[in-house]
Amino acid sequence: MFLYNITVIVDYDIESQWLTWINNEHLPAVMDLGFVTSNRLLKVLNSPNEGITYCIQFVFETHEAYESYVTLHEKNLMQAHADLFTNKHVLFTTLMEYINYE
Repeated sequence: MFLYNITVIVDYDIESQWLTWINNEHLPAVMDLGFVTSNRLLKVLNSPNEGITYCIQFVFETHEAYESYVTLHEKNLMQAHADLFTNKHVLFTTLMEYINYE
């Protein structure tokens, strides 16, 4: 299994709008694609960054499912995010493989 983490630092003035969009638009759109088995949205409490830091986590059963998601859909989903929140966020992604899990 693989965990795809998207860390997003949002400006204070868009936090409410961003959370509404992520929860009502983005997460359901990603889940509807059928590649992701589960997701989580977390708020980082001890971030040293300016702004508010969130982590969006998607779980993929296989590396192939992750690759398909990235190849077929991620660019458009990231572009929608960029278009809505231009110059109001910074993000980076990390892919991790589960070693021990229950």
